[in-house]
Amino acid sequence: MINTGDTAWVLISAALVLLMTPGLAFFYGGMVRRKNVLSVLMQCFIIMCVLSLQWVLIGYSLSFHPGNGFWGGLQWLGLNGVGLEPYADYAGTIPHQAFMIFQAMFAIITPALIIGAFAERMKFSAFLIFTLLWATFVYDPLCHWVWGMGGWLRNMGALDFAGGTVVHINAGIAALVTAIVLGRRSNLEKNVPTPHNMPFVVLGTALLWFGWFGFNAGSALAANGLAVNAFVVTNTAAAAAGLSWALIEWMRNGKATIFGTCSGAVAGLVAITPAAGFVSVIPAIIIGLLVSVFCFIAVTVIKPLFGYDDSLDAFGVHCVGGIWGALATGLFASKLVNSAGANGVFFGNPKQFMVQLLAVGVTIVYTGVVTLIIYKLVDLFIGVRVDEKSEAMGLDLTQHRERAYTVLE
Repeated sequence: MINTGDTAWVLISAALVLLMTPGLAFFYGGMVRRKNVLSVLMQCFIIMCVLSLQWVLIGYSLSFHPGNGFWGGLQWLGLNGVGLEPYADYAGTIPHQAFMIFQAMFAIITPALIIGAFAERMKFSAFLIFTLLWATFVYDPLCHWVWGMGGWLRNMGALDFAGGTVVHINAGIAALVTAIVLGRRSNLEKNVPTPHNMPFVVLGTALLWFGWFGFNAGSALAANGLAVNAFVVTNTAAAAAGLSWALIEWMRNGKATIFGTCSGAVAGLVAITPAAGFVSVIPAIIIGLLVSVFCFIAVTVIKPLFGYDDSLDAFGVHCVGGIWGALATGLFASKLVNSAGANGVFFGNPKQFMVQLLAVGVTIVYTGVVTLIIYKLVDLFIGVRVDEKSEAMGLDLTQHRERAYTVLE
């Protein structure tokens, strides 16, 4: 039977997760130069349109129809057979379409995260085609492997409560690949870009933090104790990570910045995502404190060392944070928190860590290879990067014929 409380919570959570994509738009939009802010907002908004349609037409079927180990098949195309009755394999107390639309919001925000790697230099037409192909051939299969009935990583016992592997490592690796093959922005050494609107960054962070409660606590798919646990550890890890990043900056540079604190909070939200339904509060604090260390090293040491232009640190925050979160799940997971999960290393089950490590490795290899293939195909047929003149003028004017601001400071 349908439980109205569970249904209400999942629908509210779906709305919260959808809000994360506009939140991401402001988070990223504040970081780019003023001549490119509308292009980032447009990319995030058009993803909401395109992926909403792709999901109901084909994406949900590929991801969640109980198929073989690698894909779900085509039986649910156009939501054929996806009705208003509960579907016990995924959520037995809510309408099947409620589960479907909740998962749609994950499918929307995942490719939006990649925008942070190629901001300020990709053609809008190429972006649309790349995003649609990536969602279909990267996100949907990986989603089935980890979350779908019959998925081979799910059958192996990989734990990913709300998307550490499916969303963050997946998008983060795609971000790194696109940043490398697309190349660095022009005159980057002479004209180092700085965030043009820090209040936008703070607003985006706040919206992401707010929406993340739907992301993680909603993944319990019921208004129950597991949802409460996920809610509590999500807030706790974000707080610990935001404070940790601020302290690192303070010790290293003599000042704590709002930009760093926001980056840390987002990193904490990323890292707790796979673990939210499997760990308690003290492990959440540890996860949050350490993720800022790893991500800070990634964006301040590793990126300059290798010279790739991950414009807004999509790889440095989402992939690195997601890897730590997935592996930390293998360390701190406890069946006392979730009897349907597994114990981790610190609760007597070292095998779980190896399963998590395998899931991370598979995601990195599959996503990296297929993302590269998709990029090369799009580049071959229409070209991916804007020309040098368009990049200098900014994508707002050259791709959309609009200005974000009519009065200059």
